[in-house]
Amino acid sequence: MATGSETVETVAVGHPTFVEDHLQDLLKLQKAAQKITSILDLDELIDKIVNDIACSFGCVEINVYLHDAERCELVLAGQRDCTVHEKGHRLKIGQEGLVGYVASTGQMRYAPDVRRDPYYMACEKDTLSEVAIPLHVGGELVGVFTASHSEEDAFTANQLKLFQGLCSHIAVAVQNAIRFQFERSEREKMSREAQEARSIQQALLPRSSPFIPGFEVSGLSVPAGAVGGDWYDFIDLRDGRWGLVLADVSGKGMAAALLMSATRAMARSLAENSCSPAEVLTKLNQLLVDDFPSGRFVTMVYAVLDPSARTITFANAGHLPPALLGVAGTTFLQSEMGLPLGIRRGGYSESVISLNDCDQFVLYSDGITEASDASDEEYGAARLAAHLRTGDGSKESLLADVRSFVDGEGLQDDATVIVVKSNAGPCTMF
Repeated sequence: MATGSETVETVAVGHPTFVEDHLQDLLKLQKAAQKITSILDLDELIDKIVNDIACSFGCVEINVYLHDAERCELVLAGQRDCTVHEKGHRLKIGQEGLVGYVASTGQMRYAPDVRRDPYYMACEKDTLSEVAIPLHVGGELVGVFTASHSEEDAFTANQLKLFQGLCSHIAVAVQNAIRFQFERSEREKMSREAQEARSIQQALLPRSSPFIPGFEVSGLSVPAGAVGGDWYDFIDLRDGRWGLVLADVSGKGMAAALLMSATRAMARSLAENSCSPAEVLTKLNQLLVDDFPSGRFVTMVYAVLDPSARTITFANAGHLPPALLGVAGTTFLQSEMGLPLGIRRGGYSESVISLNDCDQFVLYSDGITEASDASDEEYGAARLAAHLRTGDGSKESLLADVRSFVDGEGLQDDATVIVVKSNAGPCTMF
């Protein structure tokens, strides 16, 4: 009876200690999981795992390897108290060490005595026991976690389960950090490419306004995003005349910018061969019908200013009608507009207007007239004309007025304008 009583007493004393130790380990696991789940910086996360978390479980060496799927290898991403291998060290999956073995099998491997384990690769002299645990998320290998100890069979079955629980959190945290790092890198790359594209696109716009005695010609384009599909140009036709182009490629962003660049090159080539506006649009349309992707098109007004004759000859391919602001009022120059360029083959007509003193000939894109305020009211062509008819109206003040009108809604489309003023100077008749 005495022996039985002693046995019961021993269990009674030992049981609370076991429960207490287990609870302490669970609390460590909970705290460790809380620390890592909110970290999205991969380097910071790995540092937290190997230094602030795993060491609290009494390990002498901690390693975290990440999976390099392209090379079928594991890369040492973080380590603590390892004097043999540095960050970046690589192991072949299925060929090298406990790490390689675990990565290939997908199962934890515990070596209570590393001297007797066939897969263990000698590392630290003090290491006598080691556990390697695969990091998996949804069946996908993320990496391998290892913990080493200087004592034989240093990890109990309970501690190994806790390590496995910790590794499930580590795997998710590492995968989230890798995805976040990749997405951030992609965003930064796209931002850099967009800025480079914007710089290139801005370089394709006229660097300065042409000097034309008796006229003031200016233009301005503001893309809604980093790059846009609007384009304007001044083309020196070498005989005193100037070609004026304002075009709007369907769509936005990089695709529209690429199509705009291609259109610009073709239009310039045709214009410089001294073709009339109607001929330029007809030939350009034929080229774009052959080259443009289905569903893409360009609206364009091409005009030729003849300073000696004081005339403007223009052709319109599905674009908004030019505005003529004169003493008698504002006229929107309707013409037999052809279809937008790139839809189907067809010809284009042209019109000729004479410019009197202080007349203004204005080309503009729908990013101006269709800009809407919070109540969905559009800026409209009437406001455009009214603003430019004021004594201090200019392309810059026009776009400022459009921004003021939308009142924080922002420009939803590229906004572009060309203004041709006859007899540049003070005009008070408006």
